[in-house]
Amino acid sequence: MNAMHQHMIDNYRAAQRGEQAPPQPGLNDWQVIREVRDYRRFQAVLAGHRSHGRIRAALTRLLHPRAANSANCG
Repeated sequence: MNAMHQHMIDNYRAAQRGEQAPPQPGLNDWQVIREVRDYRRFQAVLAGHRSHGRIRAALTRLLHPRAANSANCG
C-alpha cells in the first residue's frame, strides 16, 4: 500500500466518523523542510555558533586559507 492508498482509506474513515479529512500526502513537505531549517538555525544560535553561512565559511577556510586568516586578524 502506498501513501495515496492510505490517504484514500483515511478519507473514507474521516467521512464515516464526520471528521475533517487529512491533508494530501506531500502537501506540507516544503513547510516541514523550512521548519527543520529554522529549528537548526535556532539551535546554532543557542549554542553560540553562526546561524547561517557555515558551509560557505568552511569552504572559504579550506580553499583560501590566507584570505580567511587576514579577515580574522583585523
